[in-house]
Amino acid sequence: MNHEDLSDLRAEFDKFVKDKCSLQPDEEEAQNPDIGDKEDEEPVPQFVDALTSKLLAPAISGVYLSRLDIKRVAEAIDESIPIKERTKMVRALFRHTTKREYLQRAFSEIEKHINGRILIYTELSEAFPSSKPIFDEHIQKANKTISMFKTIISDFEEIEPTDDPMFV
Repeated sequence: MNHEDLSDLRAEFDKFVKDKCSLQPDEEEAQNPDIGDKEDEEPVPQFVDALTSKLLAPAISGVYLSRLDIKRVAEAIDESIPIKERTKMVRALFRHTTKREYLQRAFSEIEKHINGRILIYTELSEAFPSSKPIFDEHIQKANKTISMFKTIISDFEEIEPTDDPMFV
C-alpha cells in the first residue's frame, strides 16, 4: 500500500466521521429524533422523577411499560404525546398535572396495563410451575407499584392555574 492510498483512506474516514459522528447541536438534532425540544426542559411536579425511576424499571415495578403502552395510556385519558424516550413520555404525560382527578385517570389506565401483565404472569406461572417463584416476585412488585399510585394520589396537592407558584 502506498502513501497516497493511505491519505485517500484517511480523508474518506475523516469525512465519514464529520458527516455521521459529529456532535454539533444542529447536526445532532437531525440525526437523533429523541433529542428533545424546549418542552422536554420544562419543570415537572416533584413526584414525576421518583415515579419515572420506579415505574420504568422492571426490576422495581415488576413490569415493562413500552413506549406504545405509555402512548395508549395518554390516548385513553385524552392526551396527545409524541413517541420519544419512555422517560420523556412519562414526564410529558404528567408535566401539567394540577388536578387529582387527572392523576387518578392516568394511574387507573397504567394500572389496567399492569393488571394485564399480572394476568400474563399468572398464566405463565400456571403453564410453567418451575418458574412460579419468579413470576410471583414480579406480581408482588407490580402490586406494590399499584399501591404506590394510591399513595401518590392521596399525597397530591391540587394546584389552581391562577396560583403563583413562587408565592408562599
